[in-house]
Amino acid sequence: MSTSAILLAGIGLEPATGSAERERHAAQTGDCWPQGQATGAEMQGAASGADDHSPAPTERLCNQFQVAGDRAKETQKEQMKTQMASFKKSLEEFAMKYKQDIRKDPVFRAQFHQMCANIGVDPLSSNKGYWASLLGLGDFYYELGVQIIEICIAARTVSGGLLDLNFLERSLLARRGSAAEAVAQSDIVAAIKKLKVLGNGYDLVTLGSKSYVRSVPVELNTDKNRVLELAQDTGYLSKRELMEMAKWSDTRAEESLQGLLREGFAMIDDGAPSGVRLYWFPCVGVKFAT
Repeated sequence: MSTSAILLAGIGLEPATGSAERERHAAQTGDCWPQGQATGAEMQGAASGADDHSPAPTERLCNQFQVAGDRAKETQKEQMKTQMASFKKSLEEFAMKYKQDIRKDPVFRAQFHQMCANIGVDPLSSNKGYWASLLGLGDFYYELGVQIIEICIAARTVSGGLLDLNFLERSLLARRGSAAEAVAQSDIVAAIKKLKVLGNGYDLVTLGSKSYVRSVPVELNTDKNRVLELAQDTGYLSKRELMEMAKWSDTRAEESLQGLLREGFAMIDDGAPSGVRLYWFPCVGVKFAT
């Protein structure tokens, strides 16, 4: 028996009779018999049965393979559903067993979040959701988000709305006290991502090797980011220094500095001993006290 005949028999279908040549062709090429070509027996059958409206043997064979493929896809789909249900059940059992560790240990909590992400589960998707209820994480991140907002607003008059992530972490630890659950930067990042629902405001911004929390609805373009990055060491720059370090034209440097002034990220200092106007950037140059 040919390979195709064995396959069709396995799914409860019978191969078309008188089509041995076609089966050999399908087994060798993985395709149905070429259009316009038929066996001698089929040509004779076509001539004598012109009024027969049943599908041609070639069409029947292709349909049978199509049915077999559809059945295989459906079986694979059901297997995937079963596996995902098993993963979810195992994750729930794990979460219940280590609930206290997840809440108290920030490292363990970060690892748990990563494990959830790998199978498409978001424990923070809703404060009233299943996972938030199971672990109490919804309340934890809600409280953390409120504290982040309070700290950012308090520092905004000086920072202009761009706050060093390390400073924010220190401020949170001081505000929460030693009796509260420990907080890691991964928790702060997770809480800030949830704050995005408030609109185009809270977000994370990377300048060079440092991360900052933006708490104002202002987009920093590439040039403005570059200015702030170059000012990180001293906290200030003159326009001439910016032009030399960034290799920019006078117009480009002036536009970037004026833009940062308008958005509250820069301050002008005309009292330098050299008489050169300096631009101070408190968000990257001032060491805030906690």
